[in-house]
Amino acid sequence: MQVYIGIDWSEEKHDIDFMNEAGADLACLCIEHKLEGFVQFDAARRKLGVAAQDCVVGLETAHSLFIDYLWSQDYQNLYVLPPNQVHSNQGRFRQSGAKDDRADARLIADVLRTDRGRLQRWCPDSLLTRQMRAQLSWVLQLNTQIIRLSNRLRAMLLRYYPAALEVFSSLTTQIAPEFVRAYPNPQAARALSYSEFQAFARQHRYPKPKQLPMRYAHLQDDYPETSPETVLIYQSQAVQLADLLLQTMRTRIQNMAQLQVWYRQHPKYAVFASLPGTGELIGPALLVKFGDDPQRFSHPSAVQALAGTSPITRRSGKQKTVRFRSACDKEWRYICQQWAMGLVNQVRSPIASAYYAKIRPHCHSNEHAYRCVANRWLAVAWKLWQTDQPYDETYHFQQRALRSKPH
Repeated sequence: MQVYIGIDWSEEKHDIDFMNEAGADLACLCIEHKLEGFVQFDAARRKLGVAAQDCVVGLETAHSLFIDYLWSQDYQNLYVLPPNQVHSNQGRFRQSGAKDDRADARLIADVLRTDRGRLQRWCPDSLLTRQMRAQLSWVLQLNTQIIRLSNRLRAMLLRYYPAALEVFSSLTTQIAPEFVRAYPNPQAARALSYSEFQAFARQHRYPKPKQLPMRYAHLQDDYPETSPETVLIYQSQAVQLADLLLQTMRTRIQNMAQLQVWYRQHPKYAVFASLPGTGELIGPALLVKFGDDPQRFSHPSAVQALAGTSPITRRSGKQKTVRFRSACDKEWRYICQQWAMGLVNQVRSPIASAYYAKIRPHCHSNEHAYRCVANRWLAVAWKLWQTDQPYDETYHFQQRALRSKPH
């Protein structure tokens, strides 16, 4: 006998519904999110006389200790359902709009029972891929934190010390917050001699020594006089922000180095590293988003939909609308747009640049055009991921030429 198990999970407890193939409820229970609760769930399954291999289990997240426990106990038919798919089925049992956790667990079980053929079975990635995924998520969070801290420091320096913003090109370079720490107010900057400025630049390995005279000249420009009270109010906070910014940037460098070590050890490294414009971050990011299971995405359109690079088309009668896809993995969409921008503006891939130039007049924004470029290149990455072959630009040109020939 096959049993369908719907789990409505939360951080503290899980509501569970056991359903048979006819759609009748066999058992319902609520367990705590701890080992005793997981054991209680397993005991309820054994009481029904059903083997773990005969259970089809569905829940809305793969990032839970519960799913790790289920996999370790030989529950092989696991399905991770997108939350919006569950939400869109809310009217299956209740038309009033009322809902609760137990009803959601029953709904998940019923979706498994009726729609299992359209769902993809979940398989955990290798330890290396999961390590890379966690590391990538942390690096992206550090990137966000660096931007927030640099914006806050910039606003503070504009208030009491605008000269510090003119010395170096960006606050996200390590030398800029180091300068704020060493010379935290306008008076210290004005007292700085050129030889001392040169020594500071050498100490922090400034890569453009020919620009030092120009940088030093910015310190001597006339700026509105800042009152001593204003300097006193903001100076200590600016130094603390510079300290936090430096520490965050150093932490990011350390984590990026570890990510690169794992990336080079991965069996799929040659595939993703061969793609133009992937670099140190985009390559491992694409790898962990695709994962290890080639059955996870049976067609490139599945990848493009999850990454949010493909739009949504709605047709009804003579009406047709195409709109932005909002339900997607937004982190993956950000990664893809960064990749597309690099292909067009930095690597200047001839294929990507030509396609961008072709579609840009028909797109309402640069971001829209970059999504279109990313959509094309995701299909290329999917093909390489499936065949385990590195990218070959000559072959890519040949295939484009064949497809463009008139039939």
